[in-house]
Amino acid sequence: MQLRHLVILVGLLLVSAFAKAQNFSVTGTLTDKESKEPLEAATVFLETVKDSTLITYTITNQNGAFTLEGRAQEKDARVNISFLGYENYSKQVDLSAGDISLGVIEVGLATNTLGEVVVKSRAPITVKKDTLEFNVSSFKTKKDANIEDLLKELPGVEVDEDGKILVNGKEVNQILVNGKPFFGDDPTVATRNLTKEMVEKIQVVDTKTDDEAFAGEDGDQENKTINLTISEEKNKGVFGRVAAGAGTDERFEYAGIVNAFDNDRRISVLAGGNNINEAGFSFGEIRKMFGGGRSVYFNGNGSFGIDGRSFGGGQGITNSRSIGTNYTDEYAKGFDASMDYFYSAANSFDETRIERENILPDRRFFTNSNSRSDSNSDNHSANATINIKKDSTILINIRPKFSYAKSETRYTRDEESLDENGDLINQSDNANFIKDQGKNFENTLSITKKWGDKGAYVRARLQNEINRQESEDFIVSNTAILGDAPELIERNQFTDGETKLDGYNLNFTYRIPLIAKKLFLDADFGHRDDSRKRSRTTFDFDENTQQYSTLNEVLSTDFEGRNMRTTPKLGLNYNTEKFNINFGAGYVFRTLENTDNLRPELNVKENFEALELDSYINYRFSPKASLYASVSKSNSPPDVQQLNPFVDVSDPLNITVGNPDLSPSNVYNFYGGFNNFDFQKGGGWYLNGNGSVTNDAVVNKTTIDENLVRTTTYENVDGNYNVGAGGGYNKTLKIDSLRTIKYGGGIYGNFGRNVNFNNDVKYASKTRSLTPRVNVTFTWKDLFEVRPSYNISFSKTEFGLDAFDDQEFISHTVRLSTALFVPKNWEWRNEINYNYNPNIASDFQQSALFWNSTLAYSFAKERATATLKVYDVLDQNTNARRTANANFIQDVQSTVLQQYFMLSLSWKFNTLGKKGETDNGGIMFF
Repeated sequence: MQLRHLVILVGLLLVSAFAKAQNFSVTGTLTDKESKEPLEAATVFLETVKDSTLITYTITNQNGAFTLEGRAQEKDARVNISFLGYENYSKQVDLSAGDISLGVIEVGLATNTLGEVVVKSRAPITVKKDTLEFNVSSFKTKKDANIEDLLKELPGVEVDEDGKILVNGKEVNQILVNGKPFFGDDPTVATRNLTKEMVEKIQVVDTKTDDEAFAGEDGDQENKTINLTISEEKNKGVFGRVAAGAGTDERFEYAGIVNAFDNDRRISVLAGGNNINEAGFSFGEIRKMFGGGRSVYFNGNGSFGIDGRSFGGGQGITNSRSIGTNYTDEYAKGFDASMDYFYSAANSFDETRIERENILPDRRFFTNSNSRSDSNSDNHSANATINIKKDSTILINIRPKFSYAKSETRYTRDEESLDENGDLINQSDNANFIKDQGKNFENTLSITKKWGDKGAYVRARLQNEINRQESEDFIVSNTAILGDAPELIERNQFTDGETKLDGYNLNFTYRIPLIAKKLFLDADFGHRDDSRKRSRTTFDFDENTQQYSTLNEVLSTDFEGRNMRTTPKLGLNYNTEKFNINFGAGYVFRTLENTDNLRPELNVKENFEALELDSYINYRFSPKASLYASVSKSNSPPDVQQLNPFVDVSDPLNITVGNPDLSPSNVYNFYGGFNNFDFQKGGGWYLNGNGSVTNDAVVNKTTIDENLVRTTTYENVDGNYNVGAGGGYNKTLKIDSLRTIKYGGGIYGNFGRNVNFNNDVKYASKTRSLTPRVNVTFTWKDLFEVRPSYNISFSKTEFGLDAFDDQEFISHTVRLSTALFVPKNWEWRNEINYNYNPNIASDFQQSALFWNSTLAYSFAKERATATLKVYDVLDQNTNARRTANANFIQDVQSTVLQQYFMLSLSWKFNTLGKKGETDNGGIMFF
């Protein structure tokens, strides 16, 4: 079918849907029966009488008034009103009447409660002071949907292809299950592995630690936490799924998760592995198991990580294995714990090609390099959270963390530098074999004591860290410097490295109520002490003994550093139903000390003092809208290595030397925003902005000689700043109970100024960028779904020097996601990405049409699913990219996953029952 035929068909369907639907309007005002006062933030929803399908919903405003508007094909409907602590209200209406007025509705206090409502509400959404709560049963999704699928249907919630979640513009950084952690802080482990059918409610709150929540503090104002509340009837039993697949080009995947819930006790075990650059335990069954239709980007150090767990891989191909378990239980009243252990291993391979144009004030030169890395890694981590409540006034919180990791990496690199005429200036090649081993232990002990009923508390918190790193590095390198004074530097060396960190952080907080439960004075005292030891002993290869036995003192180091910081602080906190403001001021006393055991004349000790400030304000105009802003000043010292005047010549072409005269940087940060979501109209928007200004910023100061040898030191500069602002809008238009249109868009802009040096020439570069985006989703329940989106990125950099040309970049990304759910038990999904970057050099791939396709069939009462997956249908995947600043313009392209076909089979099982009863259907034993 041609595209224009599809557009015509969709248009006819929409016209038909609107033609059959009828307009309606239901209005009213909710008040307290006794006081006659209006009730704000009550949930009002309209459902069909026939099957209780949700039609629309809203919340009452500050005057208690509400309006339900929309279109519906059913004329018999029921208005329901729910408000915490009050009796529920219900009334049947005839929507064919058009405009319906319910007048003043008086409701009384719920008579069957004493201070707490125990009658369950079916309201689709409940708005409290600091909590947004969604009733899962009110939001329709495809059958067998996971939590991520559900979140995409909730008003004000956005989920991108990587699983990042935004609620009214604020990022979700934590997922809890019944208030407890689920495999650490990575939200996607829960959202992509847990199913909708097990969850009763989804609560959205500001992110807080356990002791912050216990003391009634505000917590993290910029991040959100989602708590998945398990239905009481479904909190006992076993559920999970397993899957495996094999494909062309020796591609494979396997994964499994088993959850055993017994009220307060939860045990989860997950495991997986693949060589398709996935974490190994992310299901997505059809969509996520092979990258969601996108190129995969990784860290530059040859690994990618989730929640601090490394999986290896780089930009290349990863063969990963992982297994983990999570255990949560309430052992006795007032004593609960959550623990998890995770093991991951990976083998990775990558080849990278870089072409760089280096820009100097008086000339330019070109650097070309090719590198290859092969690495193996093993990682173990264990975490626990233990809460002990002696009574309702004392909480002891303990959070230990342990990790152990080891890796082996083989790395080769060839590089050449040429002048503007194409003449060779220098060249080098090196081969490394590196073995690393690391151990880390951290623990946080917090004791919080509350007293009285006005909000007073005192807290003592002790954090400590013990870190040990060991490395063995074998290197063979040849560096040829050409020109008038040619030089050949050959090295065959072994370096034994060791790094130790012993640190602790002690903090006392005392909250004094000035106005009960509203205005508080916070007195805080903190002391942090970190001691580090870093040694690298280098030996040259002795041809006579055939051993690495000749000590190379020039390349060997033995540093001991100490960073001590003492900070007394006072703060004010004012908190009401609508208004929250915090202001704090602290004074920092800091000592930085570095001892060079090999070169005592380079020892450094510096004392610094600085004022730090922080402030935050939040005002809730209504349950629908809020305004927030923050301004802070922080002090950041230079790194000890930046202060130490040691000359590091371990890389003959890149020499570094510290500057003992550096000063600490003072950073002024600010952010603010406005959120507004109209539940009646199913749409909302947000605006936010942020920025920073840095005085005495520490920047690199590099000089390049005629042989293109770089010597880098550090300098303090003023005038660095960065400002960004953006916003977004999304709206859900419900045509009827079957058809829904969601559309939205956003824009983000950024402007930054950075002061730098180029061959002793000081300059300021200014960068502007703008990235607008639009997206639409049309869903026909149980039939199909179409999700097109487009974003374009503009960037321009001005360098402020005549020798440097301004740089302008533009890139386009078009995405199209489709899903077809017919015939019954079949599902066909397509993810199509088109990327175009016209600025890439001509010998790099400038554009790519990246298409993934899957066809799935469910059988055995929908417990089993067979999936045929095609990754990169057109075989055009690429990660070619261009970066630029005043010093260089660089094009990079590295190894990416290529086209493959894979057949997978998954099986899910579920014995969740009612309050201890289990349903044996689908039990699976391992």
